[in-house]
Amino acid sequence: MARDPRYDILFEPVKIGPVTARNRFFQVPHCTGMGSNWPRTHAEMRGQKAQGGWAVVCTEETMIHPSSDALPASSMRLWDDDDIPAFAAAADKVHEHGGLFGIELVHGGFSRSNRTSRMAPLAPSATPNKYPMRPQARAMDLHDIAELRRWHRAAAIRAKQAGADLVYVYAAHNIALPMHFLLPRYNRRNDSYGGRLENRVRLIRELIEDTKDAVGDTVAVALRFAVDERMGEAGLEWQKEGREVVAMLAELPDLWDVNVSGWEHDSKTSRFAQEGYQEDAVSFVKKLTSKPVVVVGRYTSPDAMVRVIRSGIADFIGAARPSIADPFLPRKIEEGRIEDIRECIGCNICISGNNTFVPMRCTQNPTMGEEWRRGWHPEELPARGSDARVLVIGAGPAGLEAARALGARGYDVTLADRARQPGGRVTQEAALPGLAAWARVRDWRLGQIAGMANVAMFMESAMSDRDVLGFGAPHVVLATGATWRRDGIGHANSKTIQGAGRSHVVGPEDVMAGRVTQGPVLIFDDDHGYMAGVLAEKLAAQGLAVTLVTPAAMVSEFTVLTLEQGFIQKRLLEMGVAIRQQRNLAAIEADHVELACIYTGKREQAAAATVVLVTARVSNDQLYHQLARRPDLMEAAGMKSLGVIGDCLSPQTIAAAVYDGHAYARELDAAEPDNPDVPYRREHMMPAPPARQQQGTT
Repeated sequence: MARDPRYDILFEPVKIGPVTARNRFFQVPHCTGMGSNWPRTHAEMRGQKAQGGWAVVCTEETMIHPSSDALPASSMRLWDDDDIPAFAAAADKVHEHGGLFGIELVHGGFSRSNRTSRMAPLAPSATPNKYPMRPQARAMDLHDIAELRRWHRAAAIRAKQAGADLVYVYAAHNIALPMHFLLPRYNRRNDSYGGRLENRVRLIRELIEDTKDAVGDTVAVALRFAVDERMGEAGLEWQKEGREVVAMLAELPDLWDVNVSGWEHDSKTSRFAQEGYQEDAVSFVKKLTSKPVVVVGRYTSPDAMVRVIRSGIADFIGAARPSIADPFLPRKIEEGRIEDIRECIGCNICISGNNTFVPMRCTQNPTMGEEWRRGWHPEELPARGSDARVLVIGAGPAGLEAARALGARGYDVTLADRARQPGGRVTQEAALPGLAAWARVRDWRLGQIAGMANVAMFMESAMSDRDVLGFGAPHVVLATGATWRRDGIGHANSKTIQGAGRSHVVGPEDVMAGRVTQGPVLIFDDDHGYMAGVLAEKLAAQGLAVTLVTPAAMVSEFTVLTLEQGFIQKRLLEMGVAIRQQRNLAAIEADHVELACIYTGKREQAAAATVVLVTARVSNDQLYHQLARRPDLMEAAGMKSLGVIGDCLSPQTIAAAVYDGHAYARELDAAEPDNPDVPYRREHMMPAPPARQQQGTT
């Protein structure tokens, strides 16, 4: 298909200092959980972005010195020449597909605890470390500042040697020394690097000048700058010093990459922010500089992208999460395949991977993180391995992805589900407050399946074991999901909670179906994900009195990893939800519950006309066991395999369910791996060059 001419502007080349980007799609620096620990994994992932049409593809934070040691986090390191090969591998992959490669140089200052280097963290003024119980940061003297500039310059030279086309100076997210020098609450100096704004900006200016001098006239220098901290007068504001900084440095960098700080604001989830949510703070920058500007805002709509360019907000559409969900987003727009874009749902499961120090994963894109170790490509699937038909039972996230990927491979697929609507838990959860974007998981797959003549879908089609055996499909895979427990068994309780069988005790499905109307409502959260918090929000919006009880120290504890825990707890408090933390649910009575302190066991009562248990889930795997225990009947019916995926296999995240469905579809009829105990390639550190190895001691 031909590209829609409305989007031609997105494919105009843009000059960035001495280099030229082939279009306006810019994958801004973003963490991956890969870093220097998984250099081949990182290189293959970045290369696929360039293949997908991103004109500029950047690394994540790249630490420049052991005094900025992020381990065990998997950030990249460019401490010495031994680190160059890891970056060269990624640069080669990006250049192979015509992209520009950018490296974001960072010194984390007091936001780094230096656990492995054991060096004292650095700060403009003596201050506690960002993380409690870690070494306090010492105040830098002028010698320290000169050393920082030297380290940064050396890292810039190494970046150029590795093949970088663009090198960053980083002053964003409140995790970098240049930003710490800028902010008065951290900078209490009275010398030429403190006090008035010109002095506090001095280090940023010097680092830009040093970097430009180091890389010469063939590599561009970018400044990533957070113009606003979303803290009001307590922090940097774009209308005040944020604007003044841009005006001071307007023509110095070759490119401005602007956003808001901290990371939880910059990568806000769709539950709390819509597409383009940063525009109020960043739209002024282009008016103050002639240099190209890149902005972010979880843009997935080509029409919104065109608006951003035509309205003069920016020259580039920056993206982290949308480029993860669909590395081929630019190419799909260019080829007139808008309906094929796999839109980011803004759930931040990608960030949770990075925050747990493993290669990231994506709810929408199950190939993310598997590009090198499994050889998976987001747009390419192997041809079918046989002419066998496949029956997929369950049209939730796992079943939909399995049917889609199997259909793309060329298999004849039948997808059956007992429900009236497809989507399973996705359809239920997307109706909850703020989660509407999650429906994209269902809708994209339904859209892809709709164009496949070899995939047939039947709703309101419950299947028994006899139905399955009589269907005659050689391959059957069950994706029948899971159900929330009603007995209270979970992390804190290994036995049924006393009174859990009472008529006023319900589960999340009842709340989602609108069957909870009697208050006061007590929600017991022993799941610690997003569910209890969003149910509390829904019920409070109905006008019910809600108390949320959790054994954890905070509401929705897991969502610390998705950067939204603070927003969730703030919203619940503003809505009047009563929160009882570090309390277990000991017993449920007719009109109240007994709560117990998790430390002392001391009891207290709380009124409850309805009790909602959000604890654990049970797999709906009865059909699987009915079939699996009769292999003789399966053989007689011509069944060659019986699979189980998604929540039916093990209750998990939506991202994990989609991954399960995709893995099943890819691996059907595939050859056995060389080592079935380790079904993917293991990443090993790249060895140091021989010359460097010889310098070691024995």
